[in-house]
Amino acid sequence: MLDFAIFAVTFVIILVGAVLYLYPSSRRASGIPGLNPTDEKDGNLQDIVNKGSLHEFLVSLHQEFGSVASFWFGSRPGVSLGSVQQLRQHINPNHSTDSFETMLKSLLGYQSGMGGGASETVIRKKMYESAINNTLKNNFPLVLKLVEELVEKWKSFPEDQHTPLCAHLLGLAMKTVTQLALGESFRDDAEVISFRKNHNAIWSEIGKGYLDGSLEKSSSRKGHYEKALSEMESVLLSVAKARKARGSRRCLWTLFFSPASQNDRSWRTVWFSLWLDASSLLTCVFGHFTSFLGSDPITLDKIPQLRYCQQVLNETVRTAKLTPVAARLQEVEGKVDQHVIPKETLVIYALGVVLQDSDTWSAPYRFDPDRFEEESVRKSFCLLGFSGNQTCPELRFAYTVATVLLSTLVRQLKLHRLKEQVVEVRSELVATPKDETWITVSKRN
Repeated sequence: MLDFAIFAVTFVIILVGAVLYLYPSSRRASGIPGLNPTDEKDGNLQDIVNKGSLHEFLVSLHQEFGSVASFWFGSRPGVSLGSVQQLRQHINPNHSTDSFETMLKSLLGYQSGMGGGASETVIRKKMYESAINNTLKNNFPLVLKLVEELVEKWKSFPEDQHTPLCAHLLGLAMKTVTQLALGESFRDDAEVISFRKNHNAIWSEIGKGYLDGSLEKSSSRKGHYEKALSEMESVLLSVAKARKARGSRRCLWTLFFSPASQNDRSWRTVWFSLWLDASSLLTCVFGHFTSFLGSDPITLDKIPQLRYCQQVLNETVRTAKLTPVAARLQEVEGKVDQHVIPKETLVIYALGVVLQDSDTWSAPYRFDPDRFEEESVRKSFCLLGFSGNQTCPELRFAYTVATVLLSTLVRQLKLHRLKEQVVEVRSELVATPKDETWITVSKRN
């Protein structure tokens, strides 16, 4: 009996030791080099939080493990691709799941009713492209009007007044998106401000609660989030229904909204894409632009001809990493290089890493719009979804608004960025002055 007990204990110890020894490799996604989960339930989520953002986590991951690296996004295995070569291998046979939706739909909580797979994505993209193109064509004078209003406001400021650049440009982005998307319902500043509050409450949780799971752990935060989301939905749906009833089809929302689609909440991502792309691009581009637009008034037809302006916007998107991460769910087993990617693996496109990859971009940390004169550079940028046929409709919308703003500003005003952070300035538009970009404005002679 004693011999048997000793044997049993020894066997258990050996078994446990074997499990502990084999555990890391058995938990690594399909043998791809990468991180083991630090927590059985949360995977590497805490590692992501500790790095400060998913982008910074991916930068560190690829520095350690190379251009194809694995990690655990909760209980789901994840594979991150960090070079153009690997992305090119993966995108072509796996282009059926929209990347932005993959990141948002978990928190926004919808299941699309348009069918699945590639057909759904193609149909939706064509619908959105048509809606946005028609909206810009029908409402281009409104874009000009909103930009002129901001320019006139800046012209009225004393030259030594410190102006919060980001706050004003975020306001312009919100006005442009809401009025083009929702029509005259958002002409009033108070309505825009109220809508923006709900939007900010939702977006802050997408940026934080989605990653660390803290939203589910706080009833007060979740209640605040759900209230904001409900109010935003209510406004969007009521406006669309009212405009449908009047037979109006000149605003974006009613071009693709139908009563039958009320339960299809995929339209939420359209709103967030439009607002995020427009606000981010407008805010970042002013650190780099120069006088390149000539003297003629801007029109919608002239925008594609402004080649250097397009290069400046492209380089702004690249260096600012406005979209540092995209994602796809591996619907069928795939392969990148010698690595097999199992079905239902979360595949991360580490765009922020790729956009600063020295193998793809010469002097990747230097702002150089002239790099886009090279065909190979334009092809790489197109592959990432930022230009050409792969450009998302929402980004095309943002490019249009940014070009109109640049062409108007550069003829009438000079913007001077303050070298030192301005912390003593107080503004109802700015919650934390030290985190704002402050400028002064002067008129051109």
